[in-house]
Amino acid sequence: MNINNIKEKVKGFFTATLPRFLKTNLPDYFKNNFEITTTKPLKVIACVLCLAGLLLTILRIDAFNVLNIKNRWILMALDLALPFVIAAVTAFNVKIKHNLTHQIVSFVLLLLMPFATMSITECLNNKFIFNMTSLGVLGNYAVILVLNFALFAISGSFKITYLSINTVLFGLAIAHSYVMDFRGTPFQPMDFLSVGTAAGVANTYNFAPSHKLITAILLFVILTIIVLKMRTPKFSLVTKIISRSFTATFSAVIIILFYGTSVFTDLGAKPDFWNQSRGYKNYGFVYNFFANTRYLFMSEPNDYDPDKIKDYINQTVDKNEDKENEKVKPNIICIMNESLSDLSVLGNLETNLEYMPFLNSLTKNTIKGNLYVPVIGAGTSNTEFEFLTGHSTHFLPSGSNAYMLYVKNPMTSLVSTLEAQNYSSWAFHPYLANGWNRPSVYSNFGFNAFTAFEDIFDMSIWDSYLASGNNANYLQELVDQQYPGSNMLLRQYISDDYNYDVIIENYKKRDKSKPYFAFNVTMQNHGGYATSCVNFNEAIQATSTTKPYNKANKYLSLVRASDTAFKKLVEYFEEVKQPTVICMFGDHQPNVEPEFISEVLGVKNLSDLTIEQEQKRYTTPFYIWANFDIEEETIERLSVNYLSSLVLETAGLELTEYNKYLLKLREVLPVINTAGYIDNEGNHYKWSDVSPYSDIIKEYEKIQYNCIFDQENIDTEIFFIKDYLHEPSDLTRGEDE
Repeated sequence: MNINNIKEKVKGFFTATLPRFLKTNLPDYFKNNFEITTTKPLKVIACVLCLAGLLLTILRIDAFNVLNIKNRWILMALDLALPFVIAAVTAFNVKIKHNLTHQIVSFVLLLLMPFATMSITECLNNKFIFNMTSLGVLGNYAVILVLNFALFAISGSFKITYLSINTVLFGLAIAHSYVMDFRGTPFQPMDFLSVGTAAGVANTYNFAPSHKLITAILLFVILTIIVLKMRTPKFSLVTKIISRSFTATFSAVIIILFYGTSVFTDLGAKPDFWNQSRGYKNYGFVYNFFANTRYLFMSEPNDYDPDKIKDYINQTVDKNEDKENEKVKPNIICIMNESLSDLSVLGNLETNLEYMPFLNSLTKNTIKGNLYVPVIGAGTSNTEFEFLTGHSTHFLPSGSNAYMLYVKNPMTSLVSTLEAQNYSSWAFHPYLANGWNRPSVYSNFGFNAFTAFEDIFDMSIWDSYLASGNNANYLQELVDQQYPGSNMLLRQYISDDYNYDVIIENYKKRDKSKPYFAFNVTMQNHGGYATSCVNFNEAIQATSTTKPYNKANKYLSLVRASDTAFKKLVEYFEEVKQPTVICMFGDHQPNVEPEFISEVLGVKNLSDLTIEQEQKRYTTPFYIWANFDIEEETIERLSVNYLSSLVLETAGLELTEYNKYLLKLREVLPVINTAGYIDNEGNHYKWSDVSPYSDIIKEYEKIQYNCIFDQENIDTEIFFIKDYLHEPSDLTRGEDE
């Protein structure tokens, strides 16, 4: 048979045989195996759902404007067509006549359902399944299939399985969509522990449905209606036992291998720890979310031996370098300024006015520089934890939050080091007290007192504001009536200006028999940069970008207000006779338009940054200023875990052995954060890199583990001064304490 005969036969099959088969056999097949029926109530419900879907799309048609022209029209057409699909699947019932066919179809759907689920979750991840990498499709498919298998093994019902798994994953994907939009980082398992904190600031964000949410809702409704109409076929007892035993065994083996062994991680099945956003984008939401669950639990470092902790310290710290402590103990004021950053570290950024004129002018009796923090856009308390303790959150499970998980007992910190030297201690945060579990954490750190939003603000006003639909202008009207002439708010948050007034008043009322220590976390610059208000002068605009970015411009205007407010605080303490050291730093960069960040960085995609570019996004400024003579210095690189030790050294105070260790480690590795580390010659390393510093990093991890997790074997001589140990403090509340 020659090639021409083969071509003729193939052509004949597709042009004659196959169409004739489909025309004569396919209708008979469907007629014999499937029965399609409808009722008047179903048609009414179908019309109602169709109308609701059309209204949802039409009323939020502006949500599609963020897309380019081509994609906008394609997605709009799809979303306008989907309500009619909803109507069709609602109006008609499909019954499978033969049980064997029903069984086959059910098992085929069990294998195909993950693709439908994935289409919905990835739509909310701002991707469609056909745009995913092959590894991403495979990874997400495998996770969803295992979940379906596990629940089917338990329930024996396809309907219960699909409804439960699809609904849970749909809810998680919605959470991921909003979290990515609001803070610019993915939704991870540990975020469940910070739900209360997130709820406290939720009123500042816009929850109107986006184009991706509209599409996902319509797809989810279609899938849910199909599942609701499904019936589980009749199976013989043997078939039930075999099918449920197989799915149970399969899912159990996969789960045990994933959580109990390194089989999958050795194959590369793990999150992109360096850039979680990139991982979620490249390999899908479901896969990455569940891959992160493997790292929820803290494990002991390899070769950990508590008896060696002191050796690690002694071989690093030079005992002959101990300095005489100053007799005068200066006041210490530490301020972690919410979202404060100088975005010019990213690249070329020019503005119509200077946004940090005072901070940039600080030189006399000032140490300042670039601070490398562990988070971007959110996760304030992890930066706070690193500053107060000297620990690195890199050594904690990826995506975890130290305040929510690990500060469960009295813990050494800057607080205990200062209290061992007879300092009073006061914490102040002008927002809701329970955010990030602060009352419990501050108690375990040993703070004497804690002032929060509830202590300085009439909460009935706040309740009225929430009831008004979070109208910032209305809140300002209420404040003007209750606190006339005050500078209390900027947008809907306590302003830095008023925040520093509270610090000054607290200082005036301090216990003068003790040196004074205050730790303050500000609130003015918190996210929700779409909000404008009559009390907010939006004076700063970026002039070097190709187009205006509203969120970025609002943010830069807030930074200008922070700069002005800090000038007032410094000018007050310039006139104070008692020696005072003020440390002020930013906790993370803001979550403004990704396009703005890309343009200033000079890149097309934030998912493909080099380690040097990535580290720029983790950079904020820090300032240590004193009202007495200190040696001025500009530090190019310093990670936040070293900063409190530097403050103690600058103030001439006694250091713990751990503080001394950190200051020595800083000389070798001035930056250690979640993105990677940088040595003293400016070489950047990712955590996956092999470097000459692996051993000393492992030692640091073991020392930290001894302090946080090995409470039975903690070496108190390393972490406390003069064996100063504290019980959880009974925090007093209020600004007058």
